[in-house]
Amino acid sequence: MKNPLPPPSPERTPGRNSPIFKNQKWGKGQNFEQNNTTPPLKIRSLDFWGRLGGGLRFGLYFVLAAPLLLFILYAFSNRWFFPQPFPVEWTSAALVRTLSDTRVLAGLLDSLGIAAIVSLLSLALGFPAARVLGLRQFRGRQIAWLVLFLPTVVPPLAIGMGLNILFLQTGLAGTFLGVVLAHLIPTLPYVIFTLAGAYARYDENFEFQSLVLGASPVRTFLTVTLRLIAPSLVVAALFAFLISWSQYLLTLLIGSGRIITLPILLFSAASGGNPVTIAVLSLIFLAPPVLVIAITARHLRGGEIREQY
Repeated sequence: MKNPLPPPSPERTPGRNSPIFKNQKWGKGQNFEQNNTTPPLKIRSLDFWGRLGGGLRFGLYFVLAAPLLLFILYAFSNRWFFPQPFPVEWTSAALVRTLSDTRVLAGLLDSLGIAAIVSLLSLALGFPAARVLGLRQFRGRQIAWLVLFLPTVVPPLAIGMGLNILFLQTGLAGTFLGVVLAHLIPTLPYVIFTLAGAYARYDENFEFQSLVLGASPVRTFLTVTLRLIAPSLVVAALFAFLISWSQYLLTLLIGSGRIITLPILLFSAASGGNPVTIAVLSLIFLAPPVLVIAITARHLRGGEIREQY
């Protein structure tokens, strides 16, 4: 019986699977006559979008750095008036004079002390709560999350007025302790959220193995638990420090004018309208958080933080 199909013609064009084109690199939507090179128009388009993205990124960096540059120019300048583009005279007299002011030094020390104490108390109070919320499933867990989330959405003025009434009745208004307790309200949610996120991926079997091998609960906590969540503890402490450091309204309401922190001095100087004083106080206000973040980032790698989340 003869084959009804005619034999392939020698002049027939070879297909994509032919040995002739075995090493051909095929792109999507290409035939064997096309190569894998990018058209010049597409190269120009990619180059345009790359330059546009670089320009936008540079513009964003400039907008973020512009206030800091203005603070530096005003803080170390003298006789800078419009329309002069740059100061006529450079001096550090304003910075030295501000740092020699006893009110500024007292406000700086009070701000540092309050922020440090609030950070430690936030970790001590938020650690057990975050462990339970991150590791356990229980009835009312969502309600607990909602209650912890409320201080971040309720207007600070409402919280401050309620705390002020309560602290006036208990004698904590106008005291250092009262301001510390007031700062715990906005800092605790962030500490608990951060640590609970770390505990959501935490494996308790490491603790069980340590206990089985004969370690005491205290040693297990110090050598296993704390070492595993140390990056998250550092991040939570940074959140607490920065939030407490920048608190103005709660300090003003609870402190009753007796506890003067650096934000209160800065807002007072802003109402005075002296740009040199505002710039110097702003730089002093920025210095401690920047130093804390720089020192922490030097000893904490980004990979260690990513492993927690």
